[in-house]
Amino acid sequence: MSELINNREHAATELEQSHRQEMLKQIIKELHAGASVEEVKARFEEAVGDVTVAEISAMEHSLMEEEGIPVSEVQRLCSVHTAIFKGSIEQIHRSSTPEEQPGHPVHTFKQENREIERLVNFKLQLHLDKFRRAQDQELSTEASNELVFKLLEDLNLLLDLDKHYSRKENLLFPYLEKYGIYGPTKVMWGVDDGIRAMIKEVKANLISFNAGSDKNIMCVDLERIISEVNEMIFKEENILLPMALDKLTEDEWVKIAEESDQIGFCLIAPDQKWVPERVPLNNAPADSSTDSSSSGDAPQGFVKFQTGMLSIEQLEAVMNHLPVDLTFIDENDVVRYFSHGKERIFARTKAVIGRTVQNCHPPQSVHVVNELLADFKSGKKDAEDFWIPIKDMFVYIRYFAVRSQDGRYLGTLEFTQNIAPIRALEGQKRILS
Repeated sequence: MSELINNREHAATELEQSHRQEMLKQIIKELHAGASVEEVKARFEEAVGDVTVAEISAMEHSLMEEEGIPVSEVQRLCSVHTAIFKGSIEQIHRSSTPEEQPGHPVHTFKQENREIERLVNFKLQLHLDKFRRAQDQELSTEASNELVFKLLEDLNLLLDLDKHYSRKENLLFPYLEKYGIYGPTKVMWGVDDGIRAMIKEVKANLISFNAGSDKNIMCVDLERIISEVNEMIFKEENILLPMALDKLTEDEWVKIAEESDQIGFCLIAPDQKWVPERVPLNNAPADSSTDSSSSGDAPQGFVKFQTGMLSIEQLEAVMNHLPVDLTFIDENDVVRYFSHGKERIFARTKAVIGRTVQNCHPPQSVHVVNELLADFKSGKKDAEDFWIPIKDMFVYIRYFAVRSQDGRYLGTLEFTQNIAPIRALEGQKRILS
């Protein structure tokens, strides 16, 4: 009997959630059709009440995938429906959890947001207010230029948020998409790009600003930047980050933290490394009860790199599909590998594998090979380039000294490419053929 009651309660909850989703979608579609924000907001508050992060995520996904509203249109509506939902989004209260610890990616995102808020809401806003008041005053050219210079300084600092957005887009979004969350990431990435472009455009206008420029337009543009940046902070902390915390595992947060410094930080950097209380699974010692994938080792038939893992078949296919010919000789000048694409520039046979590179060249050119290898081994050079015309090709040949992380010489990579088609390029191409 209790099971029947629970089933009925569960069914009722699902029905209520479905009804709320339909109402949310209807509200956004009405905005899309031109309804006023005030009218829709009043009806929303009366009919819907508190909205969860998951419901907003599902709504955006449904609007794009099921209703057919383009991503660009959802991006345009994003700020509008954020204004409607602000204050009604379900608050997620957490105790002293990992994301509140210094070095955790979420903690870092929020610390950066506090710095961004200080920059736009205090420094940039202060200079903008002075700039606006100066419209009604007869300022000297020097004083006017000083205000423009201060605004330019603020925008230069604000461009640092590209690192904040890039970490979000290139580290956080891929994990969310692994869990099937595409809508919010597409929308937010588009808004991020819009903010980047807006800052660069206004900065360029300020650089060329003169006595004949329209100060009113400049003030409106700067106010818009402040508003959009603040809106993005709200969306991150009330929608994106709570959603990520609900989905991502601790191991995934560890990986994001480890790779964050490769992209960089915005205005402020974490002052310590985040070390979770437990050892991440991929660093735990393997035992008979764990398979190779959970212990961090590559399964049989796969090669694990620092940036991913490929099967032997995938790796060889990738190397053979590169639009270049590759040959690698080891530290003892022995040929160990060459790529085998469809159209090699210089013929290679498997017979060269295991031979010294000197024996693969004509006697009259061996001295050049030896001189180049000597420079690579001594550290005198790290690369050398040659280019020669051959029939209808223009062949670019590059040699690179391959070294370990501690600088030890591991061998030489030969990189050969026909660049005649590249040299012939003109104009620009921005669309698919």
